[in-house]
Amino acid sequence: MNQTLTLENNHTLLNEIQTSGIRLASNNDLTSREGGAGPTDHKAITVFNTTLMIPVYSDAAKNSPFEASLPSKMGYASLKKNGKLITTIRFIGEPKFYKEFTSDGIPLWKIARLHSKDVLATTVLQNCIRYKDKATSCQFCAIGESLKYDTTIAYKKPYQLAEAAIRAVELDGISQFIMTTGTPSSPDRGAKILFESVTAVRAVVDIPIQVQCEPPNDFEWFTLLKEAGANAIGMHLEAVTDRVRHKIMSGKAEVSLGYYFEAFESAVQIFGKGNVSTYILAGLGDTPEEILEISNQLIQIGVYPFVVPFVPVRNTPLQHHIAPDKDFMQKVLDPLASALIKAKMTSDTIESGCAKCGACSTLSTFEKKQIA
Repeated sequence: MNQTLTLENNHTLLNEIQTSGIRLASNNDLTSREGGAGPTDHKAITVFNTTLMIPVYSDAAKNSPFEASLPSKMGYASLKKNGKLITTIRFIGEPKFYKEFTSDGIPLWKIARLHSKDVLATTVLQNCIRYKDKATSCQFCAIGESLKYDTTIAYKKPYQLAEAAIRAVELDGISQFIMTTGTPSSPDRGAKILFESVTAVRAVVDIPIQVQCEPPNDFEWFTLLKEAGANAIGMHLEAVTDRVRHKIMSGKAEVSLGYYFEAFESAVQIFGKGNVSTYILAGLGDTPEEILEISNQLIQIGVYPFVVPFVPVRNTPLQHHIAPDKDFMQKVLDPLASALIKAKMTSDTIESGCAKCGACSTLSTFEKKQIA
């Protein structure tokens, strides 16, 4: 097997693998997850020394030219493209903390999950005010699927998150904790819940923490979250044009782009350049040019635009939506990486969060290729 291939000459191949997904010979563990919030229907796989969250259950993955063999006991497998051997890959195994329980008997894997190879992540509130109403819900969202399949609980209490964080750090060397939340009916849009969660975790472990929520009604929450111990914050646009926002996420689109930018600018003053980020889902309908235009505006005010390929999730209105291909992503990621390098705001300069992890996009590999 060819194990000499390196990241430096394969960033475009990594992009193709992530957008295409991988067909698996089998899967029978908790490291991949069907349905739910976050990078669902994915599996953490190390390819060319880079760990990515790669779709394995999506429609694209079912028809992918990439196929993995049965893994060895150590997690190694052969990766083929159209039947031709490419290299050896490694599946990230179940972390040890998954076998542990909270003090009230809940499996820790229902409290927080391993993302990539060393990132702990959780959806603190597994509900959203818009989710159950088709007129307001984001059509790509599957936040309720985890509850339906009993793979999580509706609300992770602060002490439960603290207990999960302790064991994940002690047993698995977790490097950072990402906390997102569904949007509650309160005007803080989840900031209060995150504040309580960060406070509890910070009391027991010292690891970087990113919080994620919609822009709150009072920007003083940014100061409170920072003082509680959050290192970074993500406020996610997902789509960048009003055309797509009102079509795909009509409820969330009521929070205007203008208000997002006000929140971004305020948050940068508190968390610093690069430690404010936003998820942008490429493939929802925005063109590469539109994504790059708003990304450049974000970079100018110190916000990291984390552009990821949209992966349609089952049991959502967009489950059969066509995912962006490698060419679409390259049109975005190549110039975006250049802009981030010029701004000295690359993934390795960020303290914590999805962009720091980088596993849900190959953007950081484009950065590294251009820096090399």
